[in-house]
Amino acid sequence: MRRLGPLFLLVFLVGAGGGPGGRVTGKIGVTVGGVEQADASGVVVYVVGFTEPPPPKAPPAEILQRGRRFVPSLLPITAGQEVTFPNDDPFFHNVFSVSPGSKFDLGQYRRGQTKTKLFVETGPVEVYCNIHPEMAATILVLPNRRFATTAADGRFAIDGVPAGRWTLYAYDRFAESPQRVEIAVGSGETTEVGFTIARTRTSFPHKNKYGEEYRDPERYR
Repeated sequence: MRRLGPLFLLVFLVGAGGGPGGRVTGKIGVTVGGVEQADASGVVVYVVGFTEPPPPKAPPAEILQRGRRFVPSLLPITAGQEVTFPNDDPFFHNVFSVSPGSKFDLGQYRRGQTKTKLFVETGPVEVYCNIHPEMAATILVLPNRRFATTAADGRFAIDGVPAGRWTLYAYDRFAESPQRVEIAVGSGETTEVGFTIARTRTSFPHKNKYGEEYRDPERYR
């Protein structure tokens, strides 16, 4: 398992209404090289220990291909949900993954076209473009809908968490591994969780969909 580095946790219950079930809120600090960052956005926080289906009639989630980037580069969804991959660049892309349980190849397609993939197996799915090696994203396929992504100030809130004891994870693409803590959630109560995590990764080296090194990527720019 990849290591994240120093991690500091603070978990306690405070009184507040969270609607049906309970609420999990908190703030995540992000460091790079030991220096706290002003922008702590993009960390996905999620609760596991129970399952539920995606929202009924919910539209597919989206990862846009723009400027030779996947936007967003980290996307949480619920198992059973679809993701669309529209191409907004004036050249071809080829979206694929070789992640166990979620291997797929959407083929090569041009600007203005969109392809869709259904994800049913839980776990992280690493997504790449077979033409542009700098393009990388992660789809987190989660067992339920109780997740959130941090804002720039590191704050997050997850509503409707069933009462009980669960495991809460914080996942950041630039950290070495997701972190976890056990939490207790009470009906109508708020559980406050605090993390400080370290971003140590700067790149996502990988091979193309054939398991080979990328060749001549300038051809399709």
